[in-house]
Amino acid sequence: MTVNFNDGPEEQHHEGARDFVFWNLPQVQYKNPDVQIVTFKNMTPSPFITCFLEDNTKVYFDVDSHSNKDILNRLVTTVGKTKEVLEEEAIASEAKSNPANFCRRLGFDRHCICEMPGQVPCPTIVPIPRHWRGKWWNQGYRWEEED
Repeated sequence: MTVNFNDGPEEQHHEGARDFVFWNLPQVQYKNPDVQIVTFKNMTPSPFITCFLEDNTKVYFDVDSHSNKDILNRLVTTVGKTKEVLEEEAIASEAKSNPANFCRRLGFDRHCICEMPGQVPCPTIVPIPRHWRGKWWNQGYRWEEED
């Protein structure tokens, strides 16, 4: 993806592209870590964005006199994935056999983290010592004798 704009105060029709690069481009880069984004300053008479797709096609966006919000919405609706596709990918990528997952009603092997060896047992079965309790420790009762 390339973003072309001029960085000068007299270029009012480039203001949306400048704001997009300043405010929204880091967010786009964070959400798309595999996408390379290049900005070209002061090389074009009118601002535009070029997106290079996987099948070697190019999509050009004329962003002359557009706000940064309009540019972001246009990019998301044109080259972004829909919410349904993103939700399906998130469900597919979630590992159901991960040993760190617990809660039997959600379909995992363990009821509670206390079933793992080395973990503190459930407080309903074995009471936790008072000095391990944050409420007891933080309220200044640490110098009192235990029952």
